[in-house]
Amino acid sequence: MRHAPVTPNGDLIRWVEIPGEEPARVYLHGLGASSPVYWSAAAAHPLLTGRRSLLLDLLGFGISDRPTDFAYTLEDHADAVAAALTAASVTGAEVIGHSMGGTVAIHLAARHPHLVSRLVLVDATLDPAPPLPVPGSSAIHTFTEEEFLTHAWQRTRERVGPFWWSTMRLAGREALYRSAKNQARSSTPTPRELLLELPVPRTYLHPAADAPTDGKQLADAGVTLTAIPDSGHNIMFDNPEAFARATAAALTGAPA
Repeated sequence: MRHAPVTPNGDLIRWVEIPGEEPARVYLHGLGASSPVYWSAAAAHPLLTGRRSLLLDLLGFGISDRPTDFAYTLEDHADAVAAALTAASVTGAEVIGHSMGGTVAIHLAARHPHLVSRLVLVDATLDPAPPLPVPGSSAIHTFTEEEFLTHAWQRTRERVGPFWWSTMRLAGREALYRSAKNQARSSTPTPRELLLELPVPRTYLHPAADAPTDGKQLADAGVTLTAIPDSGHNIMFDNPEAFARATAAALTGAPA
């Protein structure tokens, strides 16, 4: 396990690092998750081994520190990741991000382009969330921060179920709430708008039954869209073989 201070107060981002060849691969998790849990099996897949791999927990989540005075905007998360990667002497990384982690990866590439050489976005969030919760979401953004911290986090625990909660419970509650709220309200420009303009190779993996909104717009901008069969939002868990093949193809530029 490695760590680096990423705020003026010295708050630490931590990651599990697997040695290997450069350029490094950086794995970023989604809301309420943890990269060593969500990404270990993928990073160990024979198609994806051999590279230096950083399974990094965003500030406020997993094994990283959970400061209560951090805003947890998408930009803040990206800048904190950038500080950690700089401390780890990482440049030109291949960044693989799931859900909110994909959104953070887009901001990382836009704000710190020397750190990112390729993006693989796994059902990443590109647009603001609707005001009402949708099936499968945490619904955290529908509460005020006071409501969430005092009682609504218990309703969230019941809503997301034991699998998601197993890592969500490790997050700081302020971190969880503010990250969810900021993801829902998105950013200006939006992650989609940033993604359309990024100059690096970009691949977007999505469940075959759930194509991304405005997929043609993404494809026209050079984003490779890859449908993964027999999978839901957690593609790397639901169909690990198809995920590994698609990701390996995205990282090498070979046909999927």
